[in-house]
Amino acid sequence: MAFQVTQKRSIIGVKPNQRETVRSLGLKRINHTVVVPDNAVNRGYLHTVRHLIEVEEVSEVGGSE
Repeated sequence: MAFQVTQKRSIIGVKPNQRETVRSLGLKRINHTVVVPDNAVNRGYLHTVRHLIEVEEVSEVGGSE
């Protein structure tokens, strides 16, 4: 299982740790989407910036976009 993560809000004006977390997820701009594996680290990242992103569950990491 994996998560499809889309950045929905800007990181301008957010706390530095949240900005770094968004970058750690691989997101670069608004409406950019990445697929990240389901593990404890990524779940923590998603929880930290849940107000900036949209998350969907996908069945596999190598799926088509």
